[in-house]
Amino acid sequence: QVQLVESGGGLVQPGGSLRLSCTASGIFPAINVMNWYRQAPGKQRELVALISREGRTNYRDSVKGRFTISRDNARNTVYLQMNSLTPEDTAVYYCKAFVGVDAYWGQGTQVTVSS
Repeated sequence: QVQLVESGGGLVQPGGSLRLSCTASGIFPAINVMNWYRQAPGKQRELVALISREGRTNYRDSVKGRFTISRDNARNTVYLQMNSLTPEDTAVYYCKAFVGVDAYWGQGTQVTVSS
């Protein structure tokens, strides 16, 4: 079983930055792709960024150039560095990890961008 715990969310002013972290614990083989999703009130959950075990990344268009996903395989941790935040980035951010074909979700961390 895999447990994912996110941290790093909070309230930030427009133009500010936050760094989210998600750490996996438990007993499991290697984690494959790790993802960050977000869900704003009244909207569907959407994929923000993903990173393979080898470090290949992909981003949704609206965050390209502002967000950076990275991972530390030794610590089973994935990060999301978010810069130049706007109110449209306000959402609950979720971590998702694949172990084999099984997917696991974290509980989410709230990010609020407001002046």
